[in-house]
Parts: sequence; structure tokens; C-alpha cells
Amino acid sequence: QLQASGGGLVQAGGSLRLSCRASGRIHYTYVMGWFRQAPAKEREFVSTIDWSSAHTEDADSVKGRLTISRDVAQNTIYLQMNSLSPEDTAIYYCAADRDAFGVVRTMAGDYESWGQGTQVTVSS
Repeated sequence: QLQASGGGLVQAGGSLRLSCRASGRIHYTYVMGWFRQAPAKEREFVSTIDWSSAHTEDADSVKGRLTISRDVAQNTIYLQMNSLSPEDTAIYYCAADRDAFGVVRTMAGDYESWGQGTQVTVSS
């Protein structure tokens, strides 16, 4: 089970840090990801991290602004969000691809487990 937190209301140019904690141990085979869904839009890939190697991949729209990281001891991933703009407003979901074995994927359908989502709203 994944529990996301850290969302909120922030002004454009501001920062937030999202957290996603797993209730159990995250295994080395996992790839963990962040996705987001804005109103009336499809869920889109944001960033992903291989649990074993810490290799990351980011969507072009967030490169240099949003950074994914992990804390192995805490079974937690983070999304540091800087230089936020109103276009970043969405519900942010964390997800786990349990049998990835180092293959990072960007399609939501490849992830089996999902957190409940946390709302991020950026005002202009």
C-alpha cells in the first residue's frame, strides 16, 4: 500500500515536496514512479526511479524543476518540486512497478500499485 502526502496550495515559482511511503518493504525489483492528472486530462508520467540503481527518468516538461529521489531505509520516494507553474496543478499519484527489474517505464498501465493521490494547486 502506498501513501502519498505533501500536496497543497502554492504560488507560482514556489516549491513543494511530495512523499510516498510504502507500508511494506520495497524490493530491488521495483521501479517507483510519480504520475499526475489534471482536470479533464489523462494521467501523465512525471518521473520514475529504479529502486535498485536509483536511475531516474523524467518527463521533458518537468526536467530541471521536479526531482525524484528515494530513501531505502524509509521505503519512501519523494518528488521535490521547484519553480512551480499553474500548469503543474494536478493530482499527483505515486505508483509501483513491482517486477520491473531495472526497466523504467513511463506508461501508467505498467504500474500495478497506486497511492491515493495528493492535490497540488499552483496559483498564478
